[in-house]
Amino acid sequence: MKKLVSAVIFLFSAAVGFSQFPNITISIADYPNEPTIAVSHVSPGIIAAGANNDKYYYSSDFGWSWTQDTLTSPYGVAGDPCLVTDTSGNFYYLHLSYPHQGSWLDRIVCQKSTDHGHTWNDGSYMGLNGSKQQDKPWSAVDPVTNCIYTCWTQFDLYGSTSPNDSSIILFSRSADNGLSWGIPLRINKIAGDCRDSDNTVEGAVPAPGPNGEVYVSWAGPAGLVFTKSMDQGLTWPANNISVTDIPGGWDFNIPGIFRCNGMPVTCCDLSNGPYHGTIYINWTDQRNGQYDTDVFLVKSTDGGISWTTPQRVNDDPPGKHQFFSWMTIDQATGYLYIIFYDRRNYSDLRTDVYMAVSHDGGNSFQNMKVSESPFLPDASVFFGDYTNISAWNNMVRPIWCRLDGSNLSIVTAIVDSANLLRTPEKDPVLPISLRQNYPNPATNFTNISFKLNRPATVSLVVFDLFGSPVSILIELKSLPAGEFEERFDLSKALLQPGLYFYRLVTDENAVSLKMIVN
Repeated sequence: MKKLVSAVIFLFSAAVGFSQFPNITISIADYPNEPTIAVSHVSPGIIAAGANNDKYYYSSDFGWSWTQDTLTSPYGVAGDPCLVTDTSGNFYYLHLSYPHQGSWLDRIVCQKSTDHGHTWNDGSYMGLNGSKQQDKPWSAVDPVTNCIYTCWTQFDLYGSTSPNDSSIILFSRSADNGLSWGIPLRINKIAGDCRDSDNTVEGAVPAPGPNGEVYVSWAGPAGLVFTKSMDQGLTWPANNISVTDIPGGWDFNIPGIFRCNGMPVTCCDLSNGPYHGTIYINWTDQRNGQYDTDVFLVKSTDGGISWTTPQRVNDDPPGKHQFFSWMTIDQATGYLYIIFYDRRNYSDLRTDVYMAVSHDGGNSFQNMKVSESPFLPDASVFFGDYTNISAWNNMVRPIWCRLDGSNLSIVTAIVDSANLLRTPEKDPVLPISLRQNYPNPATNFTNISFKLNRPATVSLVVFDLFGSPVSILIELKSLPAGEFEERFDLSKALLQPGLYFYRLVTDENAVSLKMIVN
């Protein structure tokens, strides 16, 4: 036993030099998609996440383990989840409605959690307007006032092809921590159609400015459009600012994906860094051709009056797809982070997840792979309409969907300043990878899966918090290359409730993950 433990510890220490970001499977239950995530700005170890249609998840250990539950509301829960947090550590979960009495998507609902995302109130709502449909909300919290700003698309009749039906962008704010909402204001000048495609106005993501401004951009028949309020969203100008065209539109085809969009995300730097006040817009489009979708960024340093030429964020050679991007700013540092799916490494539909990081105000980006292994999507499986990413004080948590066979899951990566700094420009293909156990937390049993990219002699050992081995699942076993799964019977191991580690060890590598035992 002592010899094996020593080998495990030695090999685990040797593997630290590899640049792999640990991937944590948050959930594989109920075909989760369209994920959202928010890191608490009060206690960064507290993280909340959500997914279609009505799931929420919470973690109190920086995202290493997660608990899942189902969101309910008297107004119904119909998907398009958005999670944000305020300066008091409260979380807000915005989503579409499906009330027992009323029309489908008749309002936007906001539910609040004051206990780190464990439970949620019944919620408040905005946008109730007869038979019109309210769709795709997104929110942001002003860190100075804790006002919550929300934008969304209102359809006269969703899916209608009638020229008499249109879509518009609406804005509402809450100045009382989500208890009530102001009368929705239309902020776009040129309306869109109701087809939920290129000529529909979609993708409005609000961004607080440093002095009470609210910045918003969206996509539609006029391309990429921008507007701003100078008084915390109370009033808005009559005219909008054109930022750039979107060649090919925001609704485009990606092989193997049920549907894909390049709708924009708006952020403003509120940090005390040198780029304070800079506004950024990120999106994807096919200006370089239908077989070459790319990630783009523009920025403004004069309050949105003028904008830079679109800059390509992904740094691979032309000809591959990068899609479903999302952007955030770590407001403690001013660093930009953009997550996206990426096919640069393959000639087929295999897909990785990459993150681009900028430390110089979006002037340059470093691309790095954050997924441990590629996945193969299936066009019959709906992935949702977006990924997401949250960052605070050098702790970054992206979130995305992946498909393994018929199992759709949502995944995050443990990206912190330490492992971010030692990531090289070119990620090596690691010989082993380890998945988060499921279920996690576990009660009676759990499953641990791993992958070998070449044959190896393997040990899989469970340790307690003090580094003492409590169970050996595999001991010095020769295995071929491939994917493997071990079932761990907790009742036989007689484990007490608490936090444990499991480590996969070969003769040249090791990797470790945490698990919770109830």
